[in-house]
Amino acid sequence: MEGALIARDRVGVQDFVLLDSHTSEAAFLNNLRKRYQENLIYTYIGTLLVSVNPYKELDIYTVTQMQLYRGVNFFELPPHLYAIADNAYRVMCSEYNNHFILISGESGAGKTEASKKILQYYAVTCPTTEQLQVVRDRLLLSNPVLEAFGNAKTLRNDNSSRFGKYMDIQFDFKGAPVGGHILSYLIEKSRVVHQNHGERNFHIFYQLLEGGEKDLLCWLGLERNPQKYAYLVQGRCAKVFSINDKNDWKIVRKAFSIIDFTEKDLEHLFGIVASVLHLGNIQFEEDSNGHAIIRNGTQIKWISKVLSPLNVDLAFYARDAVAKAIYGRTFTWLVNKINGSLANKDSTRKTVIGLLDIYGFEVLDTNSFEQFCINYCNEKLQQLLIEMTLKAEQEEYEMEGIEWEPIPYFNNKIICDLVEQKHKGIISILDEECLRPGEATDLSFLEKLEEKVGDHAHFVTRKLADQKTRKSIDWVDFRLLHYAGEVTYCAVGFLEKNNDLLYRNLKEVLCNSKNGIVRDCFLLSELDSRRRPETVATQFKNSLMSLIEILMSKEPSYIRCIKPNENKEPGKFDDCLIRHQVKYLGLMEHLRVRRAGFAYRRKYEHFLRRYKSLCPATWPHWHGPAAEGVERLIKHIGYKPEEYKLGRTKIFIRFPKTLFATEDAFEIRKHLLVSRLQAKYKGRLGKRDYQKKRKAAIKLEACWRGVLARKEAKKRTWAVQIIRKFIQGFINRKKPLCPENVEFVRLVQYKYLMKLRDHIPRNVLDKSWLQPPSILEEISEMLQKMCIRNLVRKYCRGVTPERKVQLQQKAVTSAIFRGKKEGYQQSINLPFADTRLSISTSNLGDGIVVMHVPEDNKQKGDVILQCEHIFEMVTKLCMLANKQNLVKVVKGSLRFRIGSGKEGTMVFTVGPEPHVFKAKDGQLTVVRPHQGTGSLVLAFPSDAQPLWESLRKHPWKRVVSVKRLLNRNLKETQFVFNLLTPFSHPRCQTRQSLDEKQFLVTRNGKEPAG
Repeated sequence: MEGALIARDRVGVQDFVLLDSHTSEAAFLNNLRKRYQENLIYTYIGTLLVSVNPYKELDIYTVTQMQLYRGVNFFELPPHLYAIADNAYRVMCSEYNNHFILISGESGAGKTEASKKILQYYAVTCPTTEQLQVVRDRLLLSNPVLEAFGNAKTLRNDNSSRFGKYMDIQFDFKGAPVGGHILSYLIEKSRVVHQNHGERNFHIFYQLLEGGEKDLLCWLGLERNPQKYAYLVQGRCAKVFSINDKNDWKIVRKAFSIIDFTEKDLEHLFGIVASVLHLGNIQFEEDSNGHAIIRNGTQIKWISKVLSPLNVDLAFYARDAVAKAIYGRTFTWLVNKINGSLANKDSTRKTVIGLLDIYGFEVLDTNSFEQFCINYCNEKLQQLLIEMTLKAEQEEYEMEGIEWEPIPYFNNKIICDLVEQKHKGIISILDEECLRPGEATDLSFLEKLEEKVGDHAHFVTRKLADQKTRKSIDWVDFRLLHYAGEVTYCAVGFLEKNNDLLYRNLKEVLCNSKNGIVRDCFLLSELDSRRRPETVATQFKNSLMSLIEILMSKEPSYIRCIKPNENKEPGKFDDCLIRHQVKYLGLMEHLRVRRAGFAYRRKYEHFLRRYKSLCPATWPHWHGPAAEGVERLIKHIGYKPEEYKLGRTKIFIRFPKTLFATEDAFEIRKHLLVSRLQAKYKGRLGKRDYQKKRKAAIKLEACWRGVLARKEAKKRTWAVQIIRKFIQGFINRKKPLCPENVEFVRLVQYKYLMKLRDHIPRNVLDKSWLQPPSILEEISEMLQKMCIRNLVRKYCRGVTPERKVQLQQKAVTSAIFRGKKEGYQQSINLPFADTRLSISTSNLGDGIVVMHVPEDNKQKGDVILQCEHIFEMVTKLCMLANKQNLVKVVKGSLRFRIGSGKEGTMVFTVGPEPHVFKAKDGQLTVVRPHQGTGSLVLAFPSDAQPLWESLRKHPWKRVVSVKRLLNRNLKETQFVFNLLTPFSHPRCQTRQSLDEKQFLVTRNGKEPAG
């Protein structure tokens, strides 16, 4: 706890005793607010725990947290519910005495949840066996059953306990839970028949309707709609979104099976619950004689079915009284039934830890008899708390040998006496008024109070009040000045609620019921007793006295629960509401008592162990008694005599500021010590690491040298064997394959193949091949053939149809010219064009054909032919060139090239006789010829030998003879074609210049002159 003081400015102090302004309510609230805003919902006042409801789930109730607080000193860890539970358990086990934990607070402050968490803590952390597991489950599951029948939604809480509960958990000598016992106090029976606006009846009614099986509801005569039952709709909130009645019903049914309820018990129990609902629906009407009658007897039928022999005549009486009596006594039976399942049959002595979940101080807009009893209970518990706290303080002082200084405090015994004193107290006056003959009313009770206790300082009525106070008190009200403040009670209904009696004939009916639970609750012996039953207030006072006796015999622990706001909003801190609760929970009074002496006390051993580093004499080890060490320590720190006292086993520090200064000095010292420790530790770690690495390095080096030596020896052995095999294989290399040479041969093969892989020919023209060893000649030859075939196949697959034609042409060219003509070798790499021939002719019958020389040959002119059989010649030229679109037929004229880039124009016309001549404009004019016999003379350039050879070899059918003439003067070659068909024109001759070529036409086959 001391370690958390460093952050006190941000999160407050963990113990209110350490507040400087311990008497300031503002300082108290400010500390509570700081912690609440940091989700620190628990704070100590000494050993008392203050708990603020967070209204949200916090991750502080896990099994890990339970184990963290298990067996730990009370102040070692931050405040927690588990610390209270564990401290009570440890002290019980070590000192073998009984304890109780008192949980109190306003409705909605978290009392029920706190008791559940404590039960869960004991269930997880205590030793157990399979047999004890059953007891533990029953202890845990008794809560859902009691909550279903004893809790209800109120304006302040959706799961408000409407009864007080004290549960004893029994432990054996090993500390294992072996049984339990439950006491209940003042169940709010009036809620069965009446609820304020915004409130509900007890949970069990809604759970039965919402989750009950269809057959069960049918047997009970119930419908699922709660709006149909008068006892369930008075608060106008039968459905609540935050409550899952159907799911809660399943939990309750499961709990019944584990707590050992029989089917018969459940049948009778649910029958009673249904009967109460049916009772509420009975409506009375006045007949002509002024008597009450029931027009509709449907509900009476269902009630009689369950509570037989309750008939129609007897069902007319005191409906609400019967409903309250049945439900109240059934709840008592339920508690007894649970106690029977929790009872431990072993007679050995047990130690117990009691959990008291009691209603907190209540101040409502209208306070009635129930609030009077609840607040009286809180007065008694506050008196017990102060007395036991003072007693514990005084005992501790005496045990430590420190002089006890009387502590002034408000003793609320005067208020308790006002309520409970015999013959003079309010309860006695109330009983007297209920029992006296004559007609007693609530007003007569109020008058009797004014008469007997009117002079009491803590009692006020309108009649007794001063002028200022009288305005806030009604004529039927009285006001008590409780320890927590003033509470005004409305006296209306006090007598009726205190009596709570049934007519004798109704009791007779209930005593004879066939329902086993009702029969057990209403015994026939009550009918024989002539003694008047005790009133409710007296019963409550007696049970409270019994409870106080039980608590006085045990060691106490306290938990005070606070509700932070009315709207159940997480993080909202309502100062006004919390200030009110702090007041009526008596927290400031308790703090003042705790701080009246010394704010802080610790055993010498714990104090010295924490702060010994602040004194050189005690650091790092103190070898003497702890008390002497603490004395040396505080003298070195500089404590003043009025700031502390030394007891027999503890040091007592009076002022929180003294402890804060010590803690701050320790925090500074701690950082210095941590720095030194870190330096020393790092040095030690470094040295240890170095030694470890050095040792490991030496070992690794030795091992590695051994590994290398063994590897080297193995390698040498292997090398010797390989060399030996290689030599032996080399000697026997020419022998057939045998064990002596197989490895050598394989090695030679492998090396040759690996070398050959990098020297394989890349194309079919590459004839190189790696020279093989003698033993691989045959294989090498086979591989070479395969390689060539593969190259050829790859080459052939890559040849396109166009390329194939080129190769065929090249093959023909090779056959013709290879070795015969110069320039052939240079032409091999030059591809042949698809065709270099283009033919033009006119659309007239003149026999002129122009063979166009390609444009790349600019030194040559086009070839002009004149032939009588022009169709045959052109067709065969097209077939030779394999091109049908080779011929262009023109009209009128065509252009042709003469040579050296010059062009000429040939004009075609029709004349009386065939004629070719050059016109004055330089154009070559061709006149259509007539048919006749003659010869065709073609003049070509002197280098046109290839064409001549081709024409000569061609089988012209109409050519009689072909002669070749060389005109040296004109440097041209003339080809004379003697044709079978004669010319029809007289002999004529036409010659052009050399540049335009020369055309000679003769008749009768004679050569032309020149």
